Amino acid sequence: MTILITGARGAVGSSVLHGLRAAGHPLRASSRRPEQLRLPVGVRSTDVEVVPLDLARPATFAAALRGVEQVFLYAEPGGIDELVRAAEAAGVRHVVLLSSSAALSPDAEDDPLGRHHLLVERALTWSNLDTTILRPGAFAGNAYGWSQAIRRGDPVDLAYPEALLAPIHEDDIADVAVTALTGNAAVRGRAVTLTGPHGLTLREQVGEIAVRLGRDVPVRRPTRAAAEEQLGRFMPADVAASLLDHQAGTVGIRPEISTAERITGKPGRTFGQWVDEHLDAFRPH
Repeated sequence: MTILITGARGAVGSSVLHGLRAAGHPLRASSRRPEQLRLPVGVRSTDVEVVPLDLARPATFAAALRGVEQVFLYAEPGGIDELVRAAEAAGVRHVVLLSSSAALSPDAEDDPLGRHHLLVERALTWSNLDTTILRPGAFAGNAYGWSQAIRRGDPVDLAYPEALLAPIHEDDIADVAVTALTGNAAVRGRAVTLTGPHGLTLREQVGEIAVRLGRDVPVRRPTRAAAEEQLGRFMPADVAASLLDHQAGTVGIRPEISTAERITGKPGRTFGQWVDEHLDAFRPH
């Protein structure tokens, strides 16, 4: 039976697609804009069926889910109740949800990031679908947000440079998802929190990039209002405020480490490894 990967254009989704294809599973990749979907290196278009699916548009659900046994799902609360009903009707047996550790926050109900993921978790948990929930913290790929400033030689603006996180490599998340989708009983049906192997402040993360570039990358601390305005160019204002609140709350607090290794058996990839793999993004074009 086919496995459907939603959000196959994303860093985690594309890595899940690659891992499942390597394991020989029949796959269906979906995207709101399937014509723009670029398959991972080594995956041929003849290997994967590409279908349109918009998680906020129930009219796209039935065709995408037909004949599907398992789903790798990005969190989108807009159409989740309809998606659950469509999945149950299609005979889907198992869903692996890419959620967020924000759903574990004590104020998740009132937090934009936490509530976004919590609503999806609840809908799946209350359904008849076997559900595995992955709750990663900060993604290593969030560092892409600094790439433009670093390429120009400008300072990186950090409202809370001493925010202490354990960024996780997206491939580690994908490896856990693949493990769950290929039948590992140790993770299937569970909710697991995932982090990278080491705690790093945002300033230290910038430093990891600077070392590999062989030059100084200065950090500048804007006011909270300025930081909200900057982030608001790329996300809703309430989400920007939530993200900054989270950063502020981690200053001086050592994160609890919960790597993918306990599930996959492979050491967690470091933030430095992620930088090595993506260093061109920070070099002048």
